[in-house]
Amino acid sequence: MRRRPGALAPFEAMEKGSPKNQQTRLCFLASLSAFFWILLLYFHFVVLGRSTTIEDSVPSPPFKPESPIVNVESIPARVTKEKPPVVKPVMNTATEKVVTYPFMRALRTVENKSDPCGGRYIYVHNLPPRFNEDMLKECKSLSLWTNMCKFTSNEGLGPPLENVEGVFENTGWYATNQFAVDVIFNNRMKQYECLTNDSSIAAAIFVPFYAGFDIARYLWGYNISRRDAASLDLVDWLMKRPEWGIMGGKDHFLVAGRITWDFRRLTEEESDWGNKLLFLPAARNMSMLVVESSPWNANDFGIPYPTYFHPAKDEEVFVSQDRMRNLERKWLFSFAGAPRPGNPKSIRGQIIDQCRQSKVGKLLECDFGESKCHSPSSIMQMFQSSLFCLQPQGDSYTRRSAFDSMLAGCIPVFFHPGSAYTQYTWHLPKNYTTYSVFIPEDDIRKRNVSIEERLSQISPEQVKIMREAVINLIPRLIYADPRSKLETLRDAFDVAVDAVINKVTKLRRNIIQGRTEYDNFVEENSWKYDLLDEGQREVGAHEWDPFFSKPKDEQRDQSAEAAKNSWKNEQRDQS
Repeated sequence: MRRRPGALAPFEAMEKGSPKNQQTRLCFLASLSAFFWILLLYFHFVVLGRSTTIEDSVPSPPFKPESPIVNVESIPARVTKEKPPVVKPVMNTATEKVVTYPFMRALRTVENKSDPCGGRYIYVHNLPPRFNEDMLKECKSLSLWTNMCKFTSNEGLGPPLENVEGVFENTGWYATNQFAVDVIFNNRMKQYECLTNDSSIAAAIFVPFYAGFDIARYLWGYNISRRDAASLDLVDWLMKRPEWGIMGGKDHFLVAGRITWDFRRLTEEESDWGNKLLFLPAARNMSMLVVESSPWNANDFGIPYPTYFHPAKDEEVFVSQDRMRNLERKWLFSFAGAPRPGNPKSIRGQIIDQCRQSKVGKLLECDFGESKCHSPSSIMQMFQSSLFCLQPQGDSYTRRSAFDSMLAGCIPVFFHPGSAYTQYTWHLPKNYTTYSVFIPEDDIRKRNVSIEERLSQISPEQVKIMREAVINLIPRLIYADPRSKLETLRDAFDVAVDAVINKVTKLRRNIIQGRTEYDNFVEENSWKYDLLDEGQREVGAHEWDPFFSKPKDEQRDQSAEAAKNSWKNEQRDQS
């Protein structure tokens, strides 16, 4: 610091004075130095030591955004080239108070421009094996009708598919079970390039619990105590961990390869369906990635069903995409599925009738017993030969078939927005008209609209543009082989992890600023918030309100019944 000239006179006089004055000067300097160090130590241990935790000081803002056991000690954590930044206090703009938060060190890793993992680190909990690995050892018990042992092979991809009929490429294709996401995702996480053993720099925390496999064991013939046991055990284990206290679990996420209704039991009645994992207070803070989410809840998020294609290299994806562009497609539309005679609101029967009556429509009927619907090559061959693929609701909103058809370069036709548009907002464009066709269910159910006539009105030029959009989506809809890693392409795993990190990062910044993401948040309208444009903070009336506007309890009762029917029909078709 520069000093003013007038301040030099006393020191000059001192230098010309007696030895006694010089002693006084030394004492003064020593005292000044001691005072400086005392002040520095006080600031370090008292001011910076007062880190507040989220659970104690900040009200929870509502939000909805946009394997074998993982041994964390064995994970090669990426080491930053520079020392992580020190946690510094910041100003809360709402309260105008200087505060610090335990997660601020993680937020500041993004400032280290020499670290490619800054702001992207994931910490993986080292769960006891009863939560994952032990389930795989008892794979025969994971499904009532299916021996899941062969489907958990090859890191969850299942056995390789032979290209006998020339439907597939020679590598990257497997007979993957539609409910195998638990193990596939966990094994993909092992290959994530920004794993860390230091939870204080983690952008998010992953919980490698096989939630889908757990509930699948006990859905039929077990009491609610047995169905809930592992979920309660998991939550108890997590809440005792120091990582949990940082944000009360709001930075934690897990994956379940089943529909959300299997984890949303409303009552303690033994006859009620599923477990109550997603209704546990602690679990409501975590983000759960499921193959079908709830439109009316904020703690679950839809991710794609696994398809049969799991490439190990970018080139395998490019070859498949080029092949889909050049295939001859002789059918205007096609449908693979079975009727739902027990569901009076299902339009499947009418769709099947229209397929049978059309000369440009193809039907692959599915029913109990031997069926071509159980043959991946038969299904994919039909989709590859079709311009449009019909995707009505199954027993619940969604179907694996939608992703199989897009993998084949076939333009999906949806009849309910809950089948894709409000489900997979991380993976699919908001502008659904670019890659799909929407025909409201009532057009089929009440007005008997001709599907053939509606699709024939789309020009060949527009069909080509839409098909190209579908083919370009393929990388982000598939799960790459967990034993390798794509070089430049981002698969469904990468998209989901990035979305979780963005969600947690936005929440942390909002907490620091003392604000919430949305104005007047209403959880029952969760599906609407995902559809907002950047910067919008409030929802209003929407064209799809009629599809989700029934009393919530009635909808949840129907959803639970749908989950039960889905389980019954699991061996029938690809629903």
